[in-house]
Amino acid sequence: MAMQVDSGQAGGRRGRRRRRHAPMSEINVTPFVDVMLVLLIIFMVAAPLLTVGVPIDLPETRAKALEGDTEPITISVNSSGEIFIQETPIAIDEVVPKLEAIAANGYEERIYVRGDQDADYGTMMKLMGRINAAGFKRLGLVTLEERDS
Repeated sequence: MAMQVDSGQAGGRRGRRRRRHAPMSEINVTPFVDVMLVLLIIFMVAAPLLTVGVPIDLPETRAKALEGDTEPITISVNSSGEIFIQETPIAIDEVVPKLEAIAANGYEERIYVRGDQDADYGTMMKLMGRINAAGFKRLGLVTLEERDS
């Protein structure tokens, strides 16, 4: 009696060897692109809703808009005399230390002062005087463009 020994070559299981598939080495980017497009649409819809500011009724002038390469620091004074840096309320005594902490370009930082047309003129001048006395020289007043009546 002879015994047949399978050596693993073409003789076993009808002459075929079983091959394992090699792992795929490519990254499927389709789900990534789908997620990124959905996020893009969400941010495009949500971005206009995020621009919340202090409600101020700005006066109108015929002055041209200033051109700048960096985002300025905005200080607002509403009709009741409250002062805001960006959207954060702040006391007038804390304005200069807060500006010094925020200013990335030092005393060369551009600062825009937005004052409601019903705001107290004395409050506006006191605020601008303190900012100027602290060393900030690039102050600008924000107004709306005057409409023809």
